[in-house]
Formats: sequence, C-alpha cells, structure tokens
Amino acid sequence: MKAAVKALLITTALCAAAIQPAQGQAPDLYRGKTLTVMVGLAAGGSADTLVRLFVPHLKKHIPGDPNIIVQNMPGAGGVLAFNYIYEKAPKDGSQIIFSLWDPLAQAVGNQGLRARYDQFPYLGGISDVRVNYMRVDVVPGGMKRPSDIMKAENVIVGAYGTTDVAGILAHMSLKMLGVPHKIVSGYRGGADVFLALQRGEVNVHNTSLATFRTRSKGFIDSGEGVGLSYLVASDEKGGYKPRADIKDMPSFQDLYKQVHGKLPEGPVYNAFNWTVQQFGDLAYVGLAAPGTPEPLLAILRKGIEDTMNDKEFVAESTQRNGLPFEYVGPQEGANVFRALSNVSPEILAGLKEGMEAMGAK
Repeated sequence: MKAAVKALLITTALCAAAIQPAQGQAPDLYRGKTLTVMVGLAAGGSADTLVRLFVPHLKKHIPGDPNIIVQNMPGAGGVLAFNYIYEKAPKDGSQIIFSLWDPLAQAVGNQGLRARYDQFPYLGGISDVRVNYMRVDVVPGGMKRPSDIMKAENVIVGAYGTTDVAGILAHMSLKMLGVPHKIVSGYRGGADVFLALQRGEVNVHNTSLATFRTRSKGFIDSGEGVGLSYLVASDEKGGYKPRADIKDMPSFQDLYKQVHGKLPEGPVYNAFNWTVQQFGDLAYVGLAAPGTPEPLLAILRKGIEDTMNDKEFVAESTQRNGLPFEYVGPQEGANVFRALSNVSPEILAGLKEGMEAMGAK
C-alpha cells in the first residue's frame, strides 16, 4: 500500500514537472491564440512597412507559436490607435500597438490623445533618423545640390495632422533656412504624402532614413527626387555628430552652415532640436493595454528584444534599409517618456507655432 502511494506521488510529481516550463523558459500562454499588432498609420507607410518586416521574426520568439496579424488603424495622425489600445483593447495581451508615436500630442496637451504614454505598459521600441527630401523641379532648372533649396519660391510640405512630427520637422527646417513655404495637411500617412510628392502636389517630405532608402529609392534614383538633409540633435553646447553612414546628403546643421555661414540658433532651433532628439531616441513604440498581466508583458518584452537581436532580422533589415534598427529597452523608453513632462515654455511655444502652421487652431 505504502509502495503504491509512493509510486503514485512520484508519478504525479513527474507529470507536474513535465507540464511546467523549463527554468528560464516562458510558459506557452500564447499557444493556439492570435496576437494582433496595431499600426496607427495607413498601410504602405514607414511604420506599416517596419512592422510587417518585424512580425515574421517576432513570431519565432513568442513561445506557443501564436498566429500574429498586423492591423492598420489610421486616424487623428496615429493617435486613434493609441486611444483604442488604452480604452478598448482586451487586457489579455491579444492586442498591442507597435507604431510611430506622437510625442508632440502629449507635450502640447493635445486633447485628441486621451492618455499619457507612461500610462501604457512599455514593451520595446526602435530609434530612428529622419531626413528631409524633395522634388528636384522645385527649383527652376532643377536641384544640383541641397543648398539650391534657397532658390525655391513656393515650396509645399505634405503632412497628415497638426502634430505630425514629420510635417513639423520639415516646416521648422525650411523656416530656419528662410525658404518660403506652405503646408498641406490631411493625408492619411507617409505613404499618401509620398504619392502626393510623386504627383507633384507637394514638394518636400520628411521621412525615416530606412523609408528613404527603400520606398523612395526609385524616386531618388530616377532623378525626380533628392535628399535635402538628415536630422541629428545638437548637445547643450551646440555640438553635433555627423553620421558616417549617410553620404548622400548633409546634416541639417551642415546645410545651414553652407547657406548662412554659421550654425542655427534661437527658439525655433531649440524646439527643432528637442523634437529631433525626442523622436530620434524613440521613434517606434510597442505598448500594451493597461492592466495586461505581468506574465504576458514579460513574454512580449522578451519577444521584442529577442527579435531585435535576431541575426536573420538584423541581416534582412540591414539589407533592405541600409542600416540595422536600434533597440530601445524599457529603461530607455521610460526616460524618453519622462522627458515629456519637462518641456520648457520656450520649446512649447516653438512646437505650438509649428502646429499652427500645420493648421491647428
């Protein structure tokens, strides 16, 4: 009898051990489930292209081999999707957002964004480099060099919302250079602005370096478009570090020096520099619905980090974009979100001027 009981206990213990995940291995909480990754902008844009490149590799790093689908939810300059995740998404880890975020919406108190970013569970993110590029025919006789922008008389910038970082950065760049321009907003995303650029409805667009080197490559190689400048932030003393991997256009600071013989300065430049740093340090964010259980968050965070370090993903993204993406972990992401609470009145004034130029009331 005692031997039978002992055998039963041993068997039970072995069965229990068999169904427990091995030490260091996440439980298969996603087995047989579908994970939806929301993108806040239209299909075909920078964010959508990145996520669709990312998702097949992410699938390998989520235990349980869930089905993963990408769902676009454009609207309100991308804010609509963030509101959905905050207010309506299930709190079971089945829906997350991985998309370009809108730091300006929170910094200036845009009431269209109904949550602070630090109220979301942060999963992981990616940094970015922004570039201004344009049609060569905006200048009579065509652009021969980036400094020829100063010959343009009626430049039109395309944008998709009043807090669209891309549109505001393009506007600030042209304003500091002293190039007359106006802004046409209301496009559904960067892909729509790019189509408008190809049609000649707009002349200047701001996008990610990766998108410039992929989606815009044919437009540039054909001679219809040209890179104007890439954007890097200056430090407190005005110093900046040019990128050795970008040789087809100057940094904005170098372009400004070519035109004006000195580095930019003043309130607009301070607002511009803050925006470049804020958005460059963290361009794409992965967030979950508030209230999602910690075990699920741990799986998602590790899955995103492991994907960013996946050799196949790094090789594919480098081949397609000309450079690898840089991962932004939870602590770095928290630091960026925290900086949104300490924006100086001068920078806020510059940001609001940019929004007014985009059509904000």
